[in-house]
Amino acid sequence: MAVEFSNNAVKWTGVCGATSLATKQYNFVKLHTDGTVIICAAATDVPVGVLQNAPGIGEEAEVLIVGGTKIEIGGAINEGEVIGTDSAGLADTKVPGTDTTNYIVGQAITAGTAANQIITAVVNCAAPARAA
Repeated sequence: MAVEFSNNAVKWTGVCGATSLATKQYNFVKLHTDGTVIICAAATDVPVGVLQNAPGIGEEAEVLIVGGTKIEIGGAINEGEVIGTDSAGLADTKVPGTDTTNYIVGQAITAGTAANQIITAVVNCAAPARAA
């Protein structure tokens, strides 16, 4: 079972951009050029954090930047694997030295076996690093 833990979490509240995020809770999001929050749409995007609520266009978007969170996965992920975003804002495993254009922003705490499951992860989107 996925859980959240909030001790020492860093959160930020932004504004949902031109596309509703009502179905994107626990997905990776990024900052748009106009400063609004939008879903990550490429594996090479730099996530600003994990969306904690389900805002519509123009509503407040609660984003966890650093800390423990629930996160939706794009495919099987094992405990301890490093993660980043896929092309749909879902957590995806990253292989250092292979996925060199992608960013590693966290680690899976629990495992998931199939797409769209919710797992627990710890993330640090304040200091994203290439998977070099």
